[in-house]
Amino acid sequence: MTDRTIAERFPLPATLPALLATALLWAACAPAAENDSPSDPASAAAAPAEPPFPRPAGSHQVRLDPTHMVPMRDGVRLATDLYFPVGAPEPLPVVQIRTPYGKLSHRRESSAARFFASHGFAVAVQDMRGRFQSEGEYFVSRDDRRDGFDMVSWLAAQPWSNGRIGSYGCSYLGENQMQFAATRNPHHAAALPQAAGGSLRYFGLYFGGATELAASLGWFRGAGSKVFYRIPPGTPREIALQVEEMINPAPVPPELDFQAAWRTLPYIDMLKASGAPPTDFEAFVSHEPGDPWWDHIGYVTADDRFDVPALHVNSWYDLGVSETLKLFNLLSANAESDLARNNQFAIISPTDHCTSEIATSRTVVGERDVGDARLDYWTIYLRWFDHWLRDADGTAGDFEMPRLQYYLMGANEWRTADSWPVEGTEFRPLYLHSGGNANTRGGDGRLAWEAPADDQPADRFVYDPDDPVPTIGGPVCCTGTADAPAGGFDQSAVEDRDDVLVYSSEPLAAPLEVTGPIELVLYVSSDARDTDFVAKLVDVQPDGTPINVQEGIQRARYRDGYANKVWMEEGGIYEVRIDLQATANQFLAGHRIRLEVTSSSFPRWDRNLNTGGNNYDETEWVAARNAVHHAPGRTSHLLLPVVPEGTR
Repeated sequence: MTDRTIAERFPLPATLPALLATALLWAACAPAAENDSPSDPASAAAAPAEPPFPRPAGSHQVRLDPTHMVPMRDGVRLATDLYFPVGAPEPLPVVQIRTPYGKLSHRRESSAARFFASHGFAVAVQDMRGRFQSEGEYFVSRDDRRDGFDMVSWLAAQPWSNGRIGSYGCSYLGENQMQFAATRNPHHAAALPQAAGGSLRYFGLYFGGATELAASLGWFRGAGSKVFYRIPPGTPREIALQVEEMINPAPVPPELDFQAAWRTLPYIDMLKASGAPPTDFEAFVSHEPGDPWWDHIGYVTADDRFDVPALHVNSWYDLGVSETLKLFNLLSANAESDLARNNQFAIISPTDHCTSEIATSRTVVGERDVGDARLDYWTIYLRWFDHWLRDADGTAGDFEMPRLQYYLMGANEWRTADSWPVEGTEFRPLYLHSGGNANTRGGDGRLAWEAPADDQPADRFVYDPDDPVPTIGGPVCCTGTADAPAGGFDQSAVEDRDDVLVYSSEPLAAPLEVTGPIELVLYVSSDARDTDFVAKLVDVQPDGTPINVQEGIQRARYRDGYANKVWMEEGGIYEVRIDLQATANQFLAGHRIRLEVTSSSFPRWDRNLNTGGNNYDETEWVAARNAVHHAPGRTSHLLLPVVPEGTR
């Protein structure tokens, strides 16, 4: 990100402390949460003359009533800015935004808070518990169920409120919506969570049992501080308001060599070694997925019940897109009323984290040009809140819009459906074949619709944790550095490595739509007690350029689920299923479908040190000699969600 782009995204504040606070917000991906600028320099450079759809202009001036200390049920007070539309008749519909990134960032003219207020909504922007100007102890996500419920109740009780509260925001701001939606506050009339998949997946920290290492360092270091400087308790409000914008509440870590920091061992010390303030990182990574410890944080589970219409928004190159679509289904399946059940909607763009709204007529995600991915999001958002929040009696009928709108990459066009997976989807196995030499893209690895009829030699490679396969693009977020960008990139350098197995189809005679959840079934062996298997779905262009579409990882010890750790034995062959998340990609005629299989993608995921130990507290490793088998009875295969032409 160039200095010029940063300056455009954050006009310089009047004071140095405010500038430091702004720098912290930039590191924390807060601008992405505001949805008003691209996060990738390649995207910015490729932006053509035709910009995103403009936000509809509001008819009201906006009045800010700053920093009300709103009490929660335990007496802790949370700092809240209130935005009011000047001249709008009361009582007002209300939009609630709860943020960990500092409510002061929403005071700029381009903020979503001012946008909704200019259209006749009261808007409440609140610092979460223990963050910035709010009281209490901060622990990631732990208090968001009860505090979200209490804030909705407080807003509904105000004399200027009509009692119907909507919620809005992206990433952490979307995740906390889903957590308190499970409390079913009767005044929570509509939710608009964007990129909220972390509410289902341990804050997005774990995937397949591996730690999202780059995202963890970037987010916790830039935004996870448990320590803030605050105006002394008891300071009269009129004095606090005079000085609040002169105070930088959050510590600003020193500059960092991210490449070196990612390689820190043991990686539980990664944050401390990088000069970060105290965070919850160590607590998070030292508890395995499935540990009952996670229950006290209140992430969404399959047993939660809901009763709120929700519009779920995310992107194919975001790390939680599959979970967003699971939330879309879960809030319908576990709805308490027909109104909530029938009013779950999802929009999935082709962009990266929290950037759907800034797509241009030439949208470039990483290096991948996906065409004109614009959609009139802000008009949709206004329609959404108008429908649910202005109806004081709660008798509004169903919202009129396709249940699912998704961007089909390759075809580069928007499609609609009534369900996820989309109607007519056929899950077709695409089988791995080789003569035992699938290493590199110059090897003999093949993909075919027919299963192996005869024994085929296994494909073997050595995974050395000291020389992991590098992450190049993909569905990543919040890394805090341009060294680990999201999106589609040329994977040639990865595919030239001998520790990467490459399997390719023949060139397609006709386009093939692959839309839905993707799974890879592998039959594997290793001389290590535990290791990882990483898979990547790739779209190979006619000139041979391989562009990544989606990817996944599975730590072998968790192949039977998180409840039990099971070890590998030398000579054993085991079935491992890898979740490759979800996508919507049309492989065009002349393109090839490709699969990469290896044992690392670094720094996206932590390196499995192959010892069977905890990984997070280890400094020693061993190389693993891994194999992928494909023969009768061990038919390793991709399970692709194929949408036949003409089925919808």
